[in-house]
Amino acid sequence: MLPGGNAMIGRVLLALALLVPAAPAHAAAPTCDPPVPGRPGYTVADPDCELDGTPFTALPGAQVWTGVRDGAAYRIEKPKRWNGRLVVYAHGYRGNGTTVFVDNPALRAHYIERGFAWAASSYATNGYDVNQGVTDTHALIDVFRQATGRAARKVYITGASMGGHVTGVAIEKYPRTFAGAMPTCGVLGDVELFDYFLDTTVTGAALAGVDVDFPATAEFGTQLGQIVAALGVRSGLTAAGRTWAGVVERRSGGERPGFDAALAYWNAASQGGAPFLFSFYPSLTAGSVDNKHTLYRSTDAWRLSLQEWKLNAEVLRVRRTTTADVPVIAGKPRIPVLSLHGIGDLFVPFSMEQYYARESGGRNFVSRAIRDITHCGFTQPELKQGFDDLVRWVETGHRPTGDAILDRRAVAAATFGCKFTIGVRGGYSPCPA
Repeated sequence: MLPGGNAMIGRVLLALALLVPAAPAHAAAPTCDPPVPGRPGYTVADPDCELDGTPFTALPGAQVWTGVRDGAAYRIEKPKRWNGRLVVYAHGYRGNGTTVFVDNPALRAHYIERGFAWAASSYATNGYDVNQGVTDTHALIDVFRQATGRAARKVYITGASMGGHVTGVAIEKYPRTFAGAMPTCGVLGDVELFDYFLDTTVTGAALAGVDVDFPATAEFGTQLGQIVAALGVRSGLTAAGRTWAGVVERRSGGERPGFDAALAYWNAASQGGAPFLFSFYPSLTAGSVDNKHTLYRSTDAWRLSLQEWKLNAEVLRVRRTTTADVPVIAGKPRIPVLSLHGIGDLFVPFSMEQYYARESGGRNFVSRAIRDITHCGFTQPELKQGFDDLVRWVETGHRPTGDAILDRRAVAAATFGCKFTIGVRGGYSPCPA
C-alpha cells in the first residue's frame, strides 16, 4: 500500500493503469471459464483467456502452460528450441478491483524468436502491492520448473511502471536469483514520486499567492481554480506560470528538450476535473510526503534569484513522519540493470531514473533516455534493442552504452535522448541523421 492508503492509490495510480499500454491480444473468442476464488476477497480470471474473451494460445514453435497457484494466475510460454533462459515479467498497477488477471509481456514474440521462455503472474492481489508482486514474480521460477519439467539456467526480470518498482525490489531481495533486469518507466525513486506530486501543487500555490493547507481541506477545489487561473495552466502560462514550469522541469529531471510540449500535454490532461499535475494533492496524507529541506529552483543560475528566495521562503513545508508502506529501493544492484524512461513523462517523471543512478553510483546500471512525452510510450524497436543489449551484457560482460542522465549539460542538450530513440514523437524535432 502506498503512503496515504487506498484513497491515494485510487486517485494517483488508476491513471497509471490507463496510461501503460497492454500487449495486444490475438485470435478468435473462445468460451472462457468464470473467475475462480482466490485470496480472501479476490477472484482469479481464467488465464487461458484475455479479459475481452480472446484466447491465450501458443505462438508458432512454442508451447504454453497456464494455471493458478496460491491465488495468482500464471502463464508460461517456452519455445521448442529453448536456450535455457527465462524472462519473468512483472505487470503494472491495475487498480483496486477484486479480480486479478494475467497478461502477456510486450516483447512476448521477441522472447520466443530469440529462444527465451517467459512467465507472468497476475499477483494474488491488486492495488499498489509491490511486496505481493515481488513474491509472486519470484515464485514463477519454481512454477516454470514444475510445469515444464525443466529448470532455467539463467533468469531475467522485467517490468513496466509499478512492475519496474517490483523489479527494483526483487533484484535486491533475491540478489543471486536473477542474471539481469530491465525496468521500464519504473518508479525507481519509490516514495520520492509522491514528494514530486506535493511539489507541483505547493509551488504553484505559493507563486499564485494562494495559501493552501496540508492535508487539503474542503476549500482546495476553490483554491485550485485560483491557482490554475493565476498560473495560466489552461489559458497560456503567465509570468508566475512560467516560473512554476521552471520549477516542475527541475523537479522532474532538469532542463531538457521537449519539456514545453510535455508540460502542455500533461496540463491538458484532467483527472477528477482537475489539471493532471494538481489532481493528486487532495489524496496525499499527513506524514506521507516531505519537502522540508527541498530547495526549489526555476533556473540553473549559480545564485538563487530574488524570486527563488521568495518562493522558498513562502512555500508550504511538509515533513514526513511515517514510515513508507511501499518497499524502498536501495539502488545497489549486484547484477546488470538496463532501464528505459521517457524524458517527457511527467507522471512517473524522468527524475526517478536519476534517483536510482545517484544511489547506484552508476555501478551495474545503464539508463537510456527516450524522447517521448507519454507514460511508458516505448516502441517495439526501442524495447527490443534494450533487451538484446542487456542480454549481451549479461552473457559476454560487455557493458552497453547509455545516456549521461546525471550530467546537467548533457541532459539540457537539444539532442538529448536521440541516441536510443527510434522514430520521431510529437513535441520533439527530428534527431540528426
